[in-house]
Amino acid sequence: MYTGNLLGFGLTISYYLFSGSSFIIKKKGLERVVAFGTRASPGGYGYMLEPLWRIGMLTMVVGEIANFVAYIYAPAVLLTPVGALSIKASVVHAHFLLNEKLRKVGILGCMLCIMGSTVILHICSC
Repeated sequence: MYTGNLLGFGLTISYYLFSGSSFIIKKKGLERVVAFGTRASPGGYGYMLEPLWRIGMLTMVVGEIANFVAYIYAPAVLLTPVGALSIKASVVHAHFLLNEKLRKVGILGCMLCIMGSTVILHICSC
């Protein structure tokens, strides 16, 4: 692999981690808002005052910037399959951190998506 491809790949992995985690952090922030009994302030933007929700948004922005910069260094055909894995990260994090149910079919679907991305990466890196 070229150095640019490795740098782009690394940035996309950071996007994968940041973006996948940001949804969980934001959801935890929203749960804290609901726990305090205020679903929405006048105007419906009360959740924006929750620090945990803001951290989740900042995490998402950092991940998106990393993904944007990654496309400068590596081709989209290499980066897009890795970026698509951020959704799977959210699913796994939701199962463990939010106690949401991930059934066998969901696990199978995540495994197939990861295998498909791996195959595409292998074919494109040759």
